[in-house]
Amino acid sequence: MSLPRPRAILFDWDSTLVDAWPAIGAALNATLVAMGHKPWTDAETRLRVRESMRDSFPKLFGERWTEARDVFYASYNACHLDHLAVLPGAADALAALNGEGIYLGVVSNKKGDLLRQEAAHLGWTPHFGRLVGAGDAARDKPDPAPITMALEPSGIPPGRAVWFVGDTGIDMACARNAGCIPVLVGDLDPESAEFRDARPECHARDFATLRGLVAGP
Repeated sequence: MSLPRPRAILFDWDSTLVDAWPAIGAALNATLVAMGHKPWTDAETRLRVRESMRDSFPKLFGERWTEARDVFYASYNACHLDHLAVLPGAADALAALNGEGIYLGVVSNKKGDLLRQEAAHLGWTPHFGRLVGAGDAARDKPDPAPITMALEPSGIPPGRAVWFVGDTGIDMACARNAGCIPVLVGDLDPESAEFRDARPECHARDFATLRGLVAGP
C-alpha cells in the first residue's frame, strides 16, 4: 500500500521499540499478590496491559488503586533498566529516519518520567522531539491528546502527514482518533480481534519493512 510520505512519525514504546515485559510482568505480579489477587502469566500480562495505569488500575483494584500503584512503581523502579532490551532493527531505524529529517516522537501509556528515563538510558533522547507518557497530557491513549502534545515542538498538526507506529489496538485507535495514519509493526495479524475497532492502515512486520514504506515505491 502506498502511503503519503510522513513529515513526522510517532512511536509507541513497549513492544514497539523496546521489550520491557520482564520488568512489567514482575512488578505487576508483585502488585497483584500484594493486593490479594492471583498473579498473571506472561501471556495474560501481554494481552491485558493496554491502558495507562490511571485508566486501568481503578478497574483492577477499585478504591485501593493508589496503594497498588505505589507497590507497582516500587518494584518496577528497582529493575526496569536492567531488563530493558531494544527490539531488532529499532536503533538503526531511528537513526536512519532522523537522518532523513523526519520528526520523531513517542506516545506511550508508560508513566512519563519512566519513559524518559529509559530513553536516556538507551542514549535515544536526541532522536525524539518529545517523549509523551501516561500522565503528561490531559488524557492518555487512545485519546488524541498525547499525540497533539508529542507533535507540538515540530509545529506539525495531527493529520495524514503523521504516522503513528504501534503494536496494539489502542495505538491504532489513538492514531485514528487524531486523524493520523495508523501503522502496525510486529507479528500480530492486522485482521485479528485486537484491531476490530481500529484497523491499521498498513502493516510492517519489522523495521526494515517500515523503512521501505517510508522510502516509498
